[in-house]
Amino acid sequence: MRLSLAEIAMGAGAMLEAPASLPNAGALVAAGYSIDSRTIAPGELFFAVRGERLDGHDYAAAALERGALAAVVSRARVAGLPDAALASPLLITEDPLAALQLLAAHVRRQWGKRVVAITGSAGKTTTKEATAAALGAKFNVLKSRGNLNNAFGLPLQLLRLEPEHKIAVVEMGMNHAGEIAELCRIASPDWGVVTNVGNAHVESFADGQAGIARAKFELVAALPANGVAFLNCSDAYVSQFGRDFAGHAVYFGFGPCADPQILSVTEDLKGLHVRFRASERRVPADGRSSVGLEREGEFTLQMLGAHNATNAIAGLAVALEAGVDLDAALAALAQLTAGDKRGQLLEIGGATILNDSYNSNPEALHSMIHTLASRPGTRRILVAGEMLELGEHGPALHAACGRAAAHADLDMVVGVQGNAKFIAEAACAGGVASLFLPDADAAGHWLARNLRAGDVVLVKGSRGIHLERAIETAKNLLATEVK
Repeated sequence: MRLSLAEIAMGAGAMLEAPASLPNAGALVAAGYSIDSRTIAPGELFFAVRGERLDGHDYAAAALERGALAAVVSRARVAGLPDAALASPLLITEDPLAALQLLAAHVRRQWGKRVVAITGSAGKTTTKEATAAALGAKFNVLKSRGNLNNAFGLPLQLLRLEPEHKIAVVEMGMNHAGEIAELCRIASPDWGVVTNVGNAHVESFADGQAGIARAKFELVAALPANGVAFLNCSDAYVSQFGRDFAGHAVYFGFGPCADPQILSVTEDLKGLHVRFRASERRVPADGRSSVGLEREGEFTLQMLGAHNATNAIAGLAVALEAGVDLDAALAALAQLTAGDKRGQLLEIGGATILNDSYNSNPEALHSMIHTLASRPGTRRILVAGEMLELGEHGPALHAACGRAAAHADLDMVVGVQGNAKFIAEAACAGGVASLFLPDADAAGHWLARNLRAGDVVLVKGSRGIHLERAIETAKNLLATEVK
């Protein structure tokens, strides 16, 4: 949202200081907002936030040199800024990150329309994309870019709100208790979607999945009394969240409690074919939808992995509750494609690569192993990177995935880095040829030496393993050989 520096100072709880050469600095209007001096555009406001490794104050001068309108800086760091930075307008506060969050909350309140927040151990980004697409069949929707879902990224997304937007769809991630509650205080969601409770970030929870479930419930607990919670009927934890919610609960997924309900999912080279049952909604003047005619049908998703059927049906549930026509919502979902490194199909040396390297957790890896097993190929090979943040549960959870690979009768399993050795060991014990490699670069070299035409290879690992490098290394090495 375009705001003047005076409005920003008020909303962020900051003090505007400007050189005498800019007597009307308060009237200057920010064209956007950024925390990255490398990508900031002219006219944007730079927030000098401190991250885990870097302090934005060290880059404030560079941001201003690139054309930033002004910088939000900490009072304690002003004296250390170079003269070039002091020649620009500064918004001075105790904590630039807190100022960013305060401003985002201010903009959200000023905008005043419906915010739909999405959380879960897996599938958040795909569900966000599906929800925004289905809602977009009727409304002008703002959606979070990428997976900007934390204390830094969520506020930046809310600052993109404009009056023409009718609904905002945002993603909320977490790796410790209380984080989603904090994000909700910024975004004030009206509706909330919970996809599932898995083992992602389990190392931060002494009581395992039960603790993760309580952390995910923070979204439901933050919804207003007239809010709507969209809950996965198929998840043992999430399906119970409606019991302690005073608002309206809508269930989606498999099972009799779901509407919309998935009846079956089949997968082939074209994607996922989802049979479903859903009730049309009627939205009267009071805004609360009522269930209408029940219909059965089928739609096709241009995605891999049966788990994505649940992500899509969650988006359909939100759209129907908002009064989107069923056929229009289904048509929008049919246009969805896999996001970057999220089940993308590539070809290298005549082999098919299922690039799902963006991230991984035990539940998602199990699902994608099933997808790999269902695809025809000369050999079906799993290249599985370590799944991080599983704590003491890591070895057992990795080994379970190795057993799943053996049960799926894969032809080869390659574990990459750390606890992924337990994937390889368990697969080997189950009769599958297996090996363990130390890192993504080694995996890339192995692929370049061993890929054959007709192979189908699933590449999946946690973000920190960077298994996309294995794909790039293999592609580059094979291209060099051809030359």
